[in-house]
Amino acid sequence: MAALAAVATPLRRPGRRFRWRTWASARGLRGAAVGAAGQQDYDLLVIGGGSGGLACAKEAAQLGRKVAVVDYVEPSPRGTRWGLGGTCVNVGCIPKKLMHYAALLGHMIQDAHHYGWEVAQPIQHDWKKMAEAVQNHVKSLNWGHRVQLQDRKVTYFNIKASFVNKYTVCGITKGGKEMLLSAEHIVIATGGRPKYPTHIEGALEYGITSDDIFWLKESPGKTLVVGASYIALECAGFLTGIGLDTTVMMRSIPLRGFDQQMSSLVTEHMESHGTRFLRGCTPSHIRKLPDGQLQVTWKDGISGKEDTGTFDTVLWAIGQSGPGSTLLRMLREDYTDLFVWSVINLICRSSPRNQKSEPREGRSEYQLPESEDFRGFPGSHFCPPHLRYWRCC
Repeated sequence: MAALAAVATPLRRPGRRFRWRTWASARGLRGAAVGAAGQQDYDLLVIGGGSGGLACAKEAAQLGRKVAVVDYVEPSPRGTRWGLGGTCVNVGCIPKKLMHYAALLGHMIQDAHHYGWEVAQPIQHDWKKMAEAVQNHVKSLNWGHRVQLQDRKVTYFNIKASFVNKYTVCGITKGGKEMLLSAEHIVIATGGRPKYPTHIEGALEYGITSDDIFWLKESPGKTLVVGASYIALECAGFLTGIGLDTTVMMRSIPLRGFDQQMSSLVTEHMESHGTRFLRGCTPSHIRKLPDGQLQVTWKDGISGKEDTGTFDTVLWAIGQSGPGSTLLRMLREDYTDLFVWSVINLICRSSPRNQKSEPREGRSEYQLPESEDFRGFPGSHFCPPHLRYWRCC
């Protein structure tokens, strides 16, 4: 945990006096690049415009530093892309909660007639209308984050960064122009992206992930969710809740790493409300049928037999990989003495006093002792029923 303490302390010492760490070789190396064509210098450069990166950048700017944020969204294999704000705003916490609440509203309407409300039956859900409302709200948050950066005099660059040397990154603008940015300190806050099981035939060509589900303009229809993580069960929960035929395929136990008594309550509740579970099963290949449906073949690990099923959508929720891992590996190998703040593993590591959903990671007022243990912190887990468990938002 010593690394966590190192993240929090450089910006603000006791007494709220700003102090930067400097290295003997820093000025010389960085100074050698100053004056290059098109180069801009900053005190702090943040790579990544998600919750951690934005919080860190705004805090540093508030303390009087010259700060820039570099953010770029690599389109998903399905071509989905989004704006500033990171996973939480665009393809995570925010749209997930809105769609979860849409499902809850449907259940409330079904119960309303017992309390005197006359509601026309049957109740129909319009995915297109819900998705448009969710996406418009997300876009308003994208704009809000840009305004906040501008208000705090943080420069925002929508470019994909790569390291040139210890204190300089290079990016290509939309117009194809090369831009160099240098800083005394660099934060890597690139987060993670969903993984595809590329060893499974048809997985990449025909499947989607949580990067895509919230931006679909048409209903996903009958859906197979592969995986039993909190993301898998959250998505399966709201899909079932809005009336879609939803199946969860899991190879072992649900919510690995979580309390298994609570995990059993989750799956039992979901099954009672219509979600089907294929336990001990792993998909082997997917092929597209002439009518556009997806035929999934899987192996039952219990019986050893193969089985097939047809679905409109296959959603992979089998874990994440960090786009920052390549950057960090390159830094370890080539720039071993570079002082980098990595907030990749600081997602929502906030004070237990903060019970809001507002991310506080990356802010320097939290002094993190070496013995700090985050495992006992409470949080929200948005798969039905509502469980309070430590997880991101």
